[in-house]
Amino acid sequence: MSAEFDIAETLDVKGASCPMPVVKTKSAIDDLDAGAVLEVLATDPGSVSDLDGWADGTAGVELVGQEEGDDVYKHYVRKTE
Repeated sequence: MSAEFDIAETLDVKGASCPMPVVKTKSAIDDLDAGAVLEVLATDPGSVSDLDGWADGTAGVELVGQEEGDDVYKHYVRKTE
């Protein structure tokens, strides 16, 4: 199943563990325009709750979807402002 958003950029943080997926996601989202969606590919199961919590507590970003695949977690983060 593919996500139903236009992906502006894909960030590959496979192999990285907490807190690097969140740190790298924050850095990548800063470079995007408002409305753009960043796809984050991670292998750390903790990234599901980490990115959810980070997006919840961070102004200007919104977690718009998460998918769990074979050993890879896909997260979709939209920059809202």
